[in-house]
Amino acid sequence: MIIPCWKDELHLERLLAQLRQASTEDAAAVQIIVVDAASTEACQLLCQRFGAHWLPAKPSRGDQLRQGAALAEHDVFWFLHADAHLELNPLADIRAAIEGGAIGGYFAFRFIDTNSWQGRVLERLVAWRNRVGVPYGDQGIFVRRDAYFNAGQHAAWPLFEEVPLVKGLRKRGKFCCLESGLRVSARRWQRDGWWRRSLRNRLLALGFMLKVSPFRLAKLYSGPAVRRSGKQKAKSNDDT
Repeated sequence: MIIPCWKDELHLERLLAQLRQASTEDAAAVQIIVVDAASTEACQLLCQRFGAHWLPAKPSRGDQLRQGAALAEHDVFWFLHADAHLELNPLADIRAAIEGGAIGGYFAFRFIDTNSWQGRVLERLVAWRNRVGVPYGDQGIFVRRDAYFNAGQHAAWPLFEEVPLVKGLRKRGKFCCLESGLRVSARRWQRDGWWRRSLRNRLLALGFMLKVSPFRLAKLYSGPAVRRSGKQKAKSNDDT
């Protein structure tokens, strides 16, 4: 498992605990690598507690994933976001898919922390997008080691880094969707507004299709959150 992280220790702790519980029967066959773009001591200590490799890195998700893959020792890679949530037995499902002839795959998009109608609509829309486009990294992409490197790895970009990889994998073999086993957090949609967040994501995807640099798009992606964080920090300083 390769997990890029940036100041998300609270969710990472839950995920690491779930991964260790899921792999108790065959812990030797599991390697967990956390690539920490914030390079914090808190993340390092958390990884030590759960027996995960901690790798400091610069903030760029594509580079983080590539660094994690370079350190990985096993024949199947599973790329997870730090706020992913496991359910049932995804490791067994991944193993069955690979043994069944798939070179890789991803999990259906399902929210863990909401049952709102907006969330259900978005789940259906993402399912449609996956059929005509590319599943993104929050859907837990897994892939055989040889196929990953033959397809060119993740692009060394901070955003849309999985797009050329998935396209390359689909040309090389069966790339399947697993219907259950992983859920994603709705926190960003709840924070930004369901439709505002979704529209912003689609505009970024459109920009990528129109050949706008993913580095420029990444600045647009993180800009509002950074500004809000700065305002909140300033308000906190004023209050003190």
